[in-house]
Amino acid sequence: MQLKLTVAAAIAAASGIAMAQDVVVKIGHVAPMSGPQAHYGKDNDNGVRMAIEDLNAQGVTIGGKKVKFEIQTEDDAADPKQGTAAAQKLCDSKVAGVVGHLNSGTTIPASKVYNDCGIPHVTGAATNPALTKPGYKTTYRVIANDNALGAALALHAADKLKLKKVAVIDDRTAYGQGVAEIFAKTAKAKGMQVVDTQFTNDKATDFMAILTAIKAKKPDAIFYGGMDAQGGPMLRQIEQLGMGDVKFFGGDGICTTEIAKLSGGAKTLGNVICAEGGASLDKMPGGKAWKEKYDKKYPNQFQIYSPYTYDATFVLVDAMKRANSTDPKKYVPMLAKTAFKGVTAQIAFEPNGELKNAASTLYTYKDGKKEVVK
Repeated sequence: MQLKLTVAAAIAAASGIAMAQDVVVKIGHVAPMSGPQAHYGKDNDNGVRMAIEDLNAQGVTIGGKKVKFEIQTEDDAADPKQGTAAAQKLCDSKVAGVVGHLNSGTTIPASKVYNDCGIPHVTGAATNPALTKPGYKTTYRVIANDNALGAALALHAADKLKLKKVAVIDDRTAYGQGVAEIFAKTAKAKGMQVVDTQFTNDKATDFMAILTAIKAKKPDAIFYGGMDAQGGPMLRQIEQLGMGDVKFFGGDGICTTEIAKLSGGAKTLGNVICAEGGASLDKMPGGKAWKEKYDKKYPNQFQIYSPYTYDATFVLVDAMKRANSTDPKKYVPMLAKTAFKGVTAQIAFEPNGELKNAASTLYTYKDGKKEVVK
């Protein structure tokens, strides 16, 4: 009996030593987990969780110790004030790094909070170019910015479709206003006429007044800078007003699977041309296999950005491994030297934290399904 107890104690002590050697490292994630944009937030969160599961399965060792990664998700509800509060909470929790946020309007103010507390954040979704203008060494983006998206859409409208007149609507958020301004500027430079400019907000669902005003100007297309929660109802109302032949352009905010549901079967969904930063899933280095794995784990939840949040998580950990430390003070300088083969792309950064050689892809909808513009 005594011998059994001694052996059991020895095993327990040995396992205790092994457990003591495992270091828990928290990765923060912030996105709207509630409200009308929660489907984006859930998708982003899924991407981070998948990355953490895959990293833990690899048995990552940093600084001679086995590391166990955990996620700490905070909900910013797409609200800038809540975004900075979430960022501060992650700073206070001393997470090793952050993936996020989703919206430019939350990411831009949060970036200062992260810079001030010395924690790096990598966004796979926020696209306003202003994010990297302060030059924070803690701010990185693994997706193309709105300069690429807005310009690509305007060039397609002018050069491929030969459109002459366009109306522009934006939701007054940092993202919506930014991408709309770039589209309008590029469209004008290509000789297109911006016949009307209208504004809404990211909570609205009734656009009949502004669409009626736009209809009177007889545009060939409408550009909407905003998200799918507004884009879907807008497509229904465009159809109701008899503008079934008007093209509908938008950035990655409307380029979701969800917009097909939100448009409620409107035929105008077929007029949508939207842009995403990055290659299509089929052309991403690991996109196809990754998507199959994602769909098995999270059926019917994929939107847009989860491959990028997956890669963003790996980029943070890759820098930790190269620095041989999970301490942000030690591994942040290694982020600037990233050369990581991700699911979405070969990831390397410009000095300001922008993705080098960022691709963009145009999409449309056929029979309610999203497909690459040929």
